Amino acid sequence: MASETPPPATARPPLPSAEEFAEVQRSAEFGELRRSHRSFAFPLTLAFIAWYLLYVLLSGYAGDLMGAKVIGNLNVALVLGLAQFLTTFLIAWWYARHAATRLDPKAEAIKSRMEDAA
Repeated sequence: MASETPPPATARPPLPSAEEFAEVQRSAEFGELRRSHRSFAFPLTLAFIAWYLLYVLLSGYAGDLMGAKVIGNLNVALVLGLAQFLTTFLIAWWYARHAATRLDPKAEAIKSRMEDAA
């Protein structure tokens, strides 16, 4: 039986220096990437937290409203609770779409430029 030898390890390009990372962080392109992320993620996060807290407050202080029947045995609390799950998945999908179309191309451009410079 012939012993198999592992394939040769590919040489990794040298990593950029700390100064190069700092220079990229100061660049206008990186600032735009950061702004694109923050202008999407922060308002959406605050809106979802407010939506979640509204549900918790209504559950604690508006029992009659939350207990109101919507259809059959479905009450407002159950509908809003299920809506929490739905909005979680919608936000995750929306962020993935936003990242794929707006953030990833900018980040990839910065990454490839840093790799080429190294």
